[in-house]
Amino acid sequence: MATGEHGGHGAVATIDPDSLPEGTVVTGSGRVSAAVVFHEVDRTGPFTTPQLSRLDEALTLASRETGLLFAIYLGDLGEKTEIRAAELQASLERAPESVLVAVSPGQRVVEVITGSEAKLRLPDRGAKLAVMSMVASFKESDLLGGLLSGLRMLADQAGPRR
Repeated sequence: MATGEHGGHGAVATIDPDSLPEGTVVTGSGRVSAAVVFHEVDRTGPFTTPQLSRLDEALTLASRETGLLFAIYLGDLGEKTEIRAAELQASLERAPESVLVAVSPGQRVVEVITGSEAKLRLPDRGAKLAVMSMVASFKESDLLGGLLSGLRMLADQAGPRR
């Protein structure tokens, strides 16, 4: 993810939001946030631009507080959901210290996959509690709220950066 941070010379670049590629926004803090697409998706997705910004801020905050890399995958996971989610997690930058929340609403499946380092700080019990919280929100048709509360619970379980 690119940021709008400046280099060591004290200059801050001004970014024209209209010049950014599709899927990229300038957040309220001036940071540039970009979505990474695993495959072509329906452009009418489930979230508005402000909701995507909230989700990005939650991912950034969870990652910054814990030192782990948090990511969300939303879409079909195929027949073997846990295997596909593990493949997606393994493809992430810093996979050993990453946590993937994979949600397939059509399949009614939520998988939380932790890398080898992240697993040391985020036990299965903590991940299961976060999944239960997310599922409760999803049942109320609150996809965004479920993801936000799940991320918060996962970050709390992992604890602060070491």
